[in-house]
Amino acid sequence: MNGDSSQGAPAWPPVATNGPRRFRARVVVVGNEKGGAGKSTLAALIAVSMMYRGQRVAVMDLDLRQQSLSRFFTNRRRWLPAAKMEAPMPREYKLVENPATIVDNQPLACRLFDQALALAMGEADLVVIDTPGGDNAVNRAAHLQADLVVTPMNDSFVDFDVIGNVDPLTLQLIRPSHYAENILRARAMRAQHSRTLDWVVLRNRLAGADTHNRERLGHALEQLSREVGFRIGPSMRERVVYREMFPFGLTLADVSSRLRPDNVTSPKLAARAEVNDLLEALGLIVLNRVDADARPRPAKALEYASTL
Repeated sequence: MNGDSSQGAPAWPPVATNGPRRFRARVVVVGNEKGGAGKSTLAALIAVSMMYRGQRVAVMDLDLRQQSLSRFFTNRRRWLPAAKMEAPMPREYKLVENPATIVDNQPLACRLFDQALALAMGEADLVVIDTPGGDNAVNRAAHLQADLVVTPMNDSFVDFDVIGNVDPLTLQLIRPSHYAENILRARAMRAQHSRTLDWVVLRNRLAGADTHNRERLGHALEQLSREVGFRIGPSMRERVVYREMFPFGLTLADVSSRLRPDNVTSPKLAARAEVNDLLEALGLIVLNRVDADARPRPAKALEYASTL
């Protein structure tokens, strides 16, 4: 179990306060039982973005075999001092030094998770948890502790099945998926203790083609949201910059004229606005949209007082 910050980078951003805690940490679980939906990239983006907003952030990687989120922050710890750069680092809480050794011992993994989460919540304002692409006890335990579950899905009916089975002609719900049932069960259990669970599903890695399929999928997702009980978040486009920055442990929130590897594409304004919209939709930030005149303008032209 490791709460150490990286060498050469501050544990928390300078604007964070060290005063007495008044509220319990908020727990955000990024989950989807299907692999390849971009969970780790999204978890890293949320964690880093919120650190730049002064939040004390803890991260946990419960994908005990792959450890993609953990490797992302390992890359960050290595690259920043080597490049003589500074950027905020989260506190990372590992269940054990080599998590793959406890994959098949789920009771132990659950006990270690409970201990690690208790420590993380005592240190942080926000705990971001990445989960595996499959169902196991520790994954269910994480969802039971979640105040917010964020489920990214690829823009495809193949991924749609992870939320619910629908009639191919009417797009009406036949039955919720196993994953959806787990979330609804966790929500019901939390309600018994006067706790809520907010569930947001968003379409990730959106490509430019096949608008007919996109519209059909969007319509089906809206119907499913009403029947299963989740909110639909803003879509995230497929962007090369996300893949380019993984080896450096950087996100879109980091990249600026001061902090950018030479071979990384400079992010567009639309990409930054997309991240802001996501964080606002998740209820993590409140944007102050400044509009000097009353004339309507395209979304891309909105000026944000809070920028990445």
